[in-house]
Amino acid sequence: MAQEVRGVVALGVDKPVAVETIVIPEPGLGEAVVKVQACGVCHTDLHYKQGGISDAFPFLLGHEAAGIVESIGEGVTEVAPGDFVILNWRAVCGRCRACRRGRPWYCFSTHNAAQPMTLTDGTKLSPALGIGAFAEKTLVAAGQCTKVDPAAAPAAAGLLGCGVMAGLGSAINTGNVTRGDSVAVIGCGGVGNAAIAGARLAGAAKVIAVDLDDRKLEQARALGATHTVNGRDTDVVKSIQELTGGPGADVVIDAVGRPETYEQAFYARDLAGTVVLVGVPTPEMKLQLPLLDVFGRGGALKSSWYGDCLPERDFPVLIDLYLQGRLDLDAFVSETISLDHVEEAFAKMHHGQVLRSVVIL
Repeated sequence: MAQEVRGVVALGVDKPVAVETIVIPEPGLGEAVVKVQACGVCHTDLHYKQGGISDAFPFLLGHEAAGIVESIGEGVTEVAPGDFVILNWRAVCGRCRACRRGRPWYCFSTHNAAQPMTLTDGTKLSPALGIGAFAEKTLVAAGQCTKVDPAAAPAAAGLLGCGVMAGLGSAINTGNVTRGDSVAVIGCGGVGNAAIAGARLAGAAKVIAVDLDDRKLEQARALGATHTVNGRDTDVVKSIQELTGGPGADVVIDAVGRPETYEQAFYARDLAGTVVLVGVPTPEMKLQLPLLDVFGRGGALKSSWYGDCLPERDFPVLIDLYLQGRLDLDAFVSETISLDHVEEAFAKMHHGQVLRSVVIL
């Protein structure tokens, strides 16, 4: 039986979000209904609201979520009612060329729930990243649910659903940071600070945080940065080189995603070092680098999409590390709010006042 719940909807480009009544259908083949307990307010939701991702309004926003599986449809074996899960937007197909080659984190045919969620007048909603979790309940593909230890706090666990996982994975999975490495992270928002935490977790000896805001640099130190550089006051490349004894860092992570920060990352790495782009550029951005420098410096230039994450592999391990006190996910939760305060949370995020506001349901 379909049910009605409250959810946060973006009705048009840059219009204030509204709390509307959402119709959730009974789960069909391969689907699950999840009772959402917590959902982080991510920049991606703001991009949806601004029309920067798609024009398929109205959007049911929210995607960094954790909750309890309420019901499942036919053929679902991954989860059962009562399971505590983190939602993800990477439900892999198991059949594409990436999956067949044993690289499901690159799956080229990920999927979401087949049935739409709607407004009460029948208007179909576009769920953010195929999730739509600024709602009391949501309908997803069962493969978007990853079961983890229920001892984890939902507000912290849900953040692995997007930004924090992207940052952690950019260091651990994409950058392959290992013991003794030097790492620089440019941009210390939620993703950048997660990259810093990931680098320390992987055993990096030196982690250099770069930002224009001293408040963010203080947060970066709390999450594991050993050194900080304010790019407003100093030359970023020279500072990273000096802090690494001259050659530059083994891994430099660009968590901003602008041509100028990517160029800084490129020249701030050691010869044969690695650059990881995890910040998301906008479509009009162009990059110019001397091709001889690309060739002559060697190493690797990588992009990290969702931290090269495989949820069924990564989420349970990271939650275990969190429960052991080795990964401080709670530090990313700046405040908890209700569904009615999402619009204010977007403003705080835009002005850099929070790492994450988290909606508690």
